[in-house]
Amino acid sequence: MSRHLLPATLLKALMAGTLSLAALVPAYAQEPLKVVTSFSILEDMVETIGGDHVAVQSLVGPDGDVHAFSPKPADAQSLADADLIVVNGLQLEGWIDRLIDASEYDGEIVVASDGIKTRAFEGHEDEEDHDHDHDHDDHDHAAAGEEEHHHHGDIDPHAWQDLENGEQYARNIRDALVKIDPAHADDYRANAEQYIEQMKTLDAEAKQRMAQIPEANRLIITSHDAFGYFADAYGLKLLSPVGINTLAEPSASDMAALIQQIETSHAKALFLENMSNPALINQLHEETGIAIGGTLYADALTPDGEGSTYLGMFRHNVDTLIDALEADGN
Repeated sequence: MSRHLLPATLLKALMAGTLSLAALVPAYAQEPLKVVTSFSILEDMVETIGGDHVAVQSLVGPDGDVHAFSPKPADAQSLADADLIVVNGLQLEGWIDRLIDASEYDGEIVVASDGIKTRAFEGHEDEEDHDHDHDHDDHDHAAAGEEEHHHHGDIDPHAWQDLENGEQYARNIRDALVKIDPAHADDYRANAEQYIEQMKTLDAEAKQRMAQIPEANRLIITSHDAFGYFADAYGLKLLSPVGINTLAEPSASDMAALIQQIETSHAKALFLENMSNPALINQLHEETGIAIGGTLYADALTPDGEGSTYLGMFRHNVDTLIDALEADGN
C-alpha cells in the first residue's frame, strides 16, 4: 500500500462517521517510509539515518553479490510500492535501470555516490578523476541488448570503501529523506550528523593505525578489485586476480603473470571476501605460499556480528588488515 493513499476500509469508515479524521491522522502519519536500497550497505545507512521513520528493504541482501544479482518479479513489485529508492550509482547496479522501468516506479531516486570524487579502476589509472552530480536520468547506464551481468566502464564504483565518501553517502541519504518527509527532518539531520561524526572518528583512527605499517608490508591481494578507494585513502597497494567484476575469471596466462608479480613484489598477505568464491585466493595461496590474512567485507554486510553494519564492516576490515600486515616479518 502506498503511504500516500488511504486504504479503502479506512476511507469507508471515515465516510460512515465511525472513525474521526482526528483519530486517524496520528496513526497514519506514523507509517514509516518504504525505502528500497540496491544492496545491504545502503540499507544499513538508510536505517541508521532514518531510524523509526523508515522501513527498509535491500534487493541484494547480506553476503549477496551485487555484481551477480538477477532480479525477480517480486523485486519489481517492491520498487513499485516504495516511497524512495536508494542506489549506489557509478554503474555498480547494471540491472537497476531495467528493474525500475519494469516496476513503473516514478518516485524519488537518490544516487548515494553523488558528489564524490571518483577514481578510475585498474587499467584506466591515467584517466582523470571526475566529480559526478547525477540526477535520476543520469544514472541510467543500461544499453539496449546489454548482458545481464555488466561492465563498470572506467569508474570504480566501490566508493563506500573510503569513509570520507561514506560521509557524502550519508548527506545524500539525509537530504532525500528530508525532501520526501519534511515532518521528520530534524530527526534525519540529527541522526546523520551523529553518523558522520562516527565516520570521521573511525577515518582518523584508520589513517593513524595504517600509517604505522611499514611501507614494504603494504601490498595486499584480494579476490576482486573492490578496495581501490580504501587503498588510496589508507596507504595500501592492491592486486586482484579478477579485476573489478566478481564474475570475471582470469586466464591461465593472467594467473601466471599475477603469481610472478606476487612472488617478486613480496606481498604480505592474501585476503578472502565474504561474498566472493574463495577458490582463486586459495589457488594463489597454494602457488605462492603467501599467507591468507583473513576475510574482508567488500560489497556486502553479513547477516549478524561485527560485519552487519557499515561502520562495523569498516572497523573489521581495518583490524583484519593490520593484524595480517603487522604479523611477523614486518
